[in-house]
Amino acid sequence: MASGITGTTTSTNASSTTSIGGSSQQIAGNFQQFLTLLTTQLQNQNPLDPMDTNQFTQQLVQFAGVEQQLKSNDRLDSILTNAKASSAASATGFIGQTVTADGKTATLANGSATWNLTAPRAVTKATITILDANSNVVGTLTKALTAGSQTLTWDGKNASGMTSSDGKYSIKIDALDATGSSVAVDTAVSGTVTSVDLSGSEPVLAIGSSKVPVSSVRSISSGLST
Repeated sequence: MASGITGTTTSTNASSTTSIGGSSQQIAGNFQQFLTLLTTQLQNQNPLDPMDTNQFTQQLVQFAGVEQQLKSNDRLDSILTNAKASSAASATGFIGQTVTADGKTATLANGSATWNLTAPRAVTKATITILDANSNVVGTLTKALTAGSQTLTWDGKNASGMTSSDGKYSIKIDALDATGSSVAVDTAVSGTVTSVDLSGSEPVLAIGSSKVPVSSVRSISSGLST
């Protein structure tokens, strides 16, 4: 985890801003050049065969439309940047707090993704389906679960034995006990937030070895004993 603000990881992407800025400068330069050429042409046109006013009026409108679109893009980019900064500032407030989050989604990185499972009683057969970010089935695991809390670690291998790409994956669990009755296995993660990763599109909280997005948080407490 990179250092900076204690317990956070940040990254910036200036390429889009640079691209928009460059486009704005380019269209402005082209527009000025167009006006210069148009003025010169108007000054030197043949009075007996004048320029079609509809044609250069349409060109002016097209240039103005593109310029307005670029300005709108600049404003939207500024709004997005401010929103992300506000979200990052809010997310750092989770550090040191005790949270409970839905742990169905985990991040696969360096060939490993981990989920926390809690079974109310022993499970003789749990069929665990792993899905990618688009809800496509990547693979299926079958195992027994003990009563209580335990971890599930996936090595990233899909049904064909190939290594899946890094990213977010979720699980769906169908569990049965010794009598064949269905068992609801909880994937909630509880603990103290030790750091916040701000490098992605959404802040991700580190709770022990688990990584959970802020949107998965169910409850928050101060973590202070009374």
